[in-house]
Order: sequence, then structure tokens, then C-alpha cells
Amino acid sequence: MVQKSKKDILVFGFALFAMFFGAGNLIFPPYLGIITGPQWLVSFIGFTLADAGLALLAVMAATKFDGDINRMFSRAGTKLGIAIGCADILCIGPLLAIPRTGATTYEMGIMPLFGDKIPVAIFCAVFFIITYVLTIKPSKVIDIVGQFLTPALLIALAVIIVKGVINPLGPIIEEPMIDGVVAEGIAQGYQTMDAFAAIALASVLIVSMNEKGYSTTKEKLTAILKSGAVACVGLALVYGGLCYLGATVSTFNDVNAVQTQVIVNITQGLLGNIGKSVLAVAVALACLTTSIGLTSATGQYFTNLTKGKISYTTVVTIVCVFSACMASIGVGAIIKFASPILSIVYPPTIVMIVLAFFTEKIKNDNVFKFSVYMSILISVLTVAGSYGISVPIVNSLPFASLGFNWIVPVVIAGIIGNFIKTGK
Repeated sequence: MVQKSKKDILVFGFALFAMFFGAGNLIFPPYLGIITGPQWLVSFIGFTLADAGLALLAVMAATKFDGDINRMFSRAGTKLGIAIGCADILCIGPLLAIPRTGATTYEMGIMPLFGDKIPVAIFCAVFFIITYVLTIKPSKVIDIVGQFLTPALLIALAVIIVKGVINPLGPIIEEPMIDGVVAEGIAQGYQTMDAFAAIALASVLIVSMNEKGYSTTKEKLTAILKSGAVACVGLALVYGGLCYLGATVSTFNDVNAVQTQVIVNITQGLLGNIGKSVLAVAVALACLTTSIGLTSATGQYFTNLTKGKISYTTVVTIVCVFSACMASIGVGAIIKFASPILSIVYPPTIVMIVLAFFTEKIKNDNVFKFSVYMSILISVLTVAGSYGISVPIVNSLPFASLGFNWIVPVVIAGIIGNFIKTGK
């Protein structure tokens, strides 16, 4: 039983790693290394906590509710819970993450090999037609590609990272290019949207656990905690290596570096055109499998939410058409578009993830409602500040420099909510 348990932990650990690590994750750590330079390690820690750490918490929280997102968010109020759930799914769906897979494939897979000979609009149309076909009629090809692609991509990254550590491409700049290194690491970690994906895809892992005989919630949480440690160590090694590689080319770049091109240029510098070509193909296939997985998850969520009134095929069709249009604007534009949205959506999601661990002990629903509404309020005011609508007190709140100015107000709101009786 012990041996079987250890084997399960490794299997679940690799599953979590594959769930959290997509080709899109390649573009943030190297860029982070460039702009933070000598403080790349500090920014990397912030990035890993906001990415892998939060995603692990999200999976564990979702497990307590058997992967049912709406039930997990329901104590904040049925309508608000559904709104947060929809926002999370739309972020990993047609609004941000799915279009980014197409745009990333074009900028990291097509352009390095063919330049701009293939128009982006035509490529995106083809990419999402393929996504549509393989999502509507799933094929074992996707399973095969997924099983072999992640190890292949990791081997390629390991070769690049080891070569870059042994023979750095250049010296690291003396001072970071930005202020607030930790906050930037956290913000870049948000951009991966792994926490949202973890909530949406937790049900897949739960099914696997049920089949292996993990019947109680406690058994599942223990297994996920241990396997999550395996996944997080793997992610930390990859992210740390990529962040360091970015730092070694910081003297050749600035804050305006094109994020999708950084790792491509590093690979070419270390391994030549062959290495660049291998990376491009691997990234393209990884993005396609990610696109299919997220499109399927989005289709299933909205079909279940509407109790079948909107069919799975209809949702998938809408997602693919909209994503093709969004992908055409490019990764850089998608990231800029995503930043304020994620800054608003993440805090209430984090609040609900954390409170999910205490749902049995918290008897008053107002703790959830007051906390979530406060997190939304502070987040909206913070984002408004970046558009010139200044609210001075928001930037003076504790942990504002780390991007967590909503924590103290949320705690206070939750305490107040605990003493206000819910209406029955």
C-alpha cells in the first residue's frame, strides 16, 4: 500500500505539473529576469508563489467541493458566486488564455521559422479550426501528444537552462530596471492564470483519485498536498532557470523586450537555429493541446451552468471564433488587456479559495459576502488609479507595495460580517 501510495503521489504530481505548466508560462519568467536583473531570485519567488503556490491552494480548495466551482463560491451569494466563477472561466477561456495560445504559437512557433510570410489572421483561423475539430470530436492523438510533449518540452528546457548556467550569454545588469520587484513577480505570476485553470480542471484530477480508491476528502487533500509539493518543486526549478537566463541577457534588452521572443532568442544564442526550431515546434504543439483543454473546460462549464440550454457545441464554436479574433491582436496586446482584468478578478478568487478551507468553521455567510465585496472594491479602486482616477488611501494601505493592499480591508470586512446576522 505504501509503494502504491508513493507511485500515486508521483503520478498526481506529474499531472499537476502538466496542468500548471503550459507553453505560455515560458514567456513570463525570462522577461521577469531581464527587468529585475540582480534581483531575479526575489522576483522569481514572488512569481512562483503567485503561480504554482496559488494554483496548488486552488486545487485543494476545489477538492473540498468535488471540483464544483459554483458550489465552492456559493457562500458569497448565488449570483455573486456565479459571477466570479464565470469571470474565472472567461479569463482562462475566450477572453484571455485561449487567444494567447494562438498568439503565442504564431510569435514563438511560426514567426521564428517563417517570418511574416504567413499572415497572423490566416494562421489564427487555421489554429482555432483545428482546436474546434479536436475539441468537438476528441481524439487519442491529443492524449498521445500530451503524454510525450510535456517530457519532451522539459528535456529541451533542461538542456537550454543547463547550457545557459554553464555558459551565460552575458553579464547581469547592476540595477533592476523597475521598482517593486516582488510586486512585479506576483503580477507576472497572475498572468499565467494557473489558479483559474486549477479550479476549472480540478475535477479531472478528482475523477482519477476516485478511480484509484481515494474515497474521502481528507485522503484526497493529503495526496494533493504531497503531489503538489512534487509539482511545485518541478515548476520552481524550471521558472528559476528561465528567470536566471533572462537575467543573463538583461544587458542586451530593456523593459520593451518582446516577451514571446526572449526565450526564442536565448535558445538561438545557446543552441543555434536547430535549438530554436525544436523549441518552436514543441511550443506550438503545447499551445494547441492547452487550447483544446481550456476550450473543452469552458464548453463544459457553461453547458452545465445553463443546464444544457446552451449546447457544448455552441459554446465551443463561440469560443473558437472569438479566440481567433482576439489572438490576432498579438500576445503583447492580450497581456496589456489582461492586466487590469486579472487585478480585479484575482483578489475575490483568492479570498474564496482561502475561505474554502474554513467553510465548516465559518457559520455566517456574511463573512464570505463582506470579504469578497471588499476585495472587489479595493481592486477596482486600485485599477482605477492606474487610469488616473486616484484614491490616495488605496496606495497607503498595508502591503500595497506587494500588490496585496486588499488583504487588511478584507480581513476587517470579514470580521464585521461575522457579527451581522444573515437574513433567512
